[in-house]
Amino acid sequence: VQLQASGGGLVQAGGSLRLSCAASGSIFSFNVMGWYRQAAGKQRELVARIIRGDSVNYVGSVKGRFTISGDNAKNTISLQMNSLKPEDTAVYYCNARRYYPTVNDYWGQGTEVTVSS
Repeated sequence: VQLQASGGGLVQAGGSLRLSCAASGSIFSFNVMGWYRQAAGKQRELVARIIRGDSVNYVGSVKGRFTISGDNAKNTISLQMNSLKPEDTAVYYCNARRYYPTVNDYWGQGTEVTVSS
């Protein structure tokens, strides 16, 4: 399984970025897909995820600003990030998880997002 993340960059506070993650296979094969981020000196945290069956979860700090979506035809998930804040600065990682036959997590290479004040 390969996950290719793209779309990071430098943006001013209040701006927008769109991250994309292309999977090497059908995204239907995963139970969960989502985005995590890790800021300097901090632990990696879940930002948003799609649970197969169309359930979506967001961390509280991004609710109302970020939107996660999936494109089954292109085997990609995206994260639309609006109203960006300096505290959103981090390396963002795409994640895919399967529960069967055992729990397996797959990670993309990370894409850096920097929000200047």
